[in-house]
Amino acid sequence: MLSKSLFQSTAVVGQMTLISRVLGFVRDVVIARIFGAGIAADAFFVAFKIPNLFRRLFGEGAFSQAFVPVLTEYKTAGDQDEVVDLVGATAGVLTLILFFVVVLGVLGAPIFIAVFAPGFTADAEKWELATLLLRITFPYLLFISVTALFGSLLNTYGRFALPALTPALLNIALIGAALVLAPRLEQPVVALAIGVFIGGILQFAVQFGAIMRLGVLRRVRVNFAHPGVRQILRLMGPALFGVSVGQINLMIDTLIASFLTVGSISWLYYSDRLMEFPLGVFGIALATVVLPSLSKQHADGDPETFSATLDWALRLVLIIGLPASLALAILAEPMLSTLFQYGALTEHDVTMAGRSLVAYSTGLTAFILVKVLAPGFYAKQDTRTPVRIGIIAMCTNIVLNLALVVPLAHGGLALATSLSAFLNAGLLLKALLANGSYRPRGGWTAYTLKVIAAAAIMCLVLLFMTVEQDLWTAEHAPGRALMLAQLIAAGAASYFVALFAFGVRPGHLLHGTMGD
Repeated sequence: MLSKSLFQSTAVVGQMTLISRVLGFVRDVVIARIFGAGIAADAFFVAFKIPNLFRRLFGEGAFSQAFVPVLTEYKTAGDQDEVVDLVGATAGVLTLILFFVVVLGVLGAPIFIAVFAPGFTADAEKWELATLLLRITFPYLLFISVTALFGSLLNTYGRFALPALTPALLNIALIGAALVLAPRLEQPVVALAIGVFIGGILQFAVQFGAIMRLGVLRRVRVNFAHPGVRQILRLMGPALFGVSVGQINLMIDTLIASFLTVGSISWLYYSDRLMEFPLGVFGIALATVVLPSLSKQHADGDPETFSATLDWALRLVLIIGLPASLALAILAEPMLSTLFQYGALTEHDVTMAGRSLVAYSTGLTAFILVKVLAPGFYAKQDTRTPVRIGIIAMCTNIVLNLALVVPLAHGGLALATSLSAFLNAGLLLKALLANGSYRPRGGWTAYTLKVIAAAAIMCLVLLFMTVEQDLWTAEHAPGRALMLAQLIAAGAASYFVALFAFGVRPGHLLHGTMGD
């Protein structure tokens, strides 16, 4: 029954996230059509990535991983007044810290650009534009990080739908800014930065109402002395790094890409966006649901259910992540062409972005695994182990970046990120096995072989049906969309029919008996 409940919650989060991701694709289509992959687009993507990195640190990344287990511990104790005190003190401390970070970010924007995109300093126009955009987007960090606090509260109380749907408001704000505001500005790309700021306010406003109805945010105050706050800050210290290794690796990619040919940052952005679709709809959705469950199981002193939850999640990662990774690699250019190759984005841009997308797609399963394995430590309030592993993964990524960027250019940066993600996931799994937190159930070998065989059949179907890229680009948007839909439908059908033929049933997903 537990696996069924987790599966249903994951499905809810996935469905809500799907809406947001689809709107995100519409947003990127609009941006690609208007701005392409030139100086303005590169400057915006850098200015957007910097507050997003801090969002992962102060928002749903390190903060959530530290806050949810502590909140669950207080909630399990059953004293509602203690929960209210913890929430109020945490909200006050988080807001104060974020305020000073935002002020520092706005005042120090030129320095941030120089640090995160040093290649921009050689071009005064690009550097000044990126600095302006960062000053407009940085306050977004305050609103979105407090929104992440609200989302963690709602998730802990079993309300998953609204936090998963809320990011759609950012996409709506950016689409509106690009279509309505951009044509009216002397520098059209500034509209995108304004859209980010407005999107942060909208997300905060929507979840604030839900939190007030929940009744746990009553007395907001700055109280660093609160024992729960001290515990959260202690856990956040190492988690600030450990949970954000993937984002830090992406920022390192951007740093190095700033020295490459114009368009490299945009190519990485568009390919990363496509890779983030299955990662967000499935990987982050699964991680969002798993962390509160694991935290409760640990608080209840139930190691058997803790291990069973991890086992169920890992099997689900394999059955979804592997075929998604392979399909993304095979359909890289068709998908990029269908979604983005209109207006300012050229066929050359699609080819270049396709190379980095193939490289990113090889690591998709690893990216999802990290999202699922890391909560196995954070639920037990162990932030040191993921940090130690994260440092190893990040150093490996830097070495691989330097080794691969010369022969493969921006594609080498993406491949380095994927390879380091596999190292990260492998070391996390090894540590969970070593400390006894995870004890695999039987049937893994047979289950894995069935998934690999079904995925191989899917690949053959996709390779047989895919047409040459020049024939693809000759089609107008409706024709491309129809061909892509047919490919995706055929691939998914062949995969799930093969799984069924090999004995894997839908009920296995619900009840956690996959491969048993």
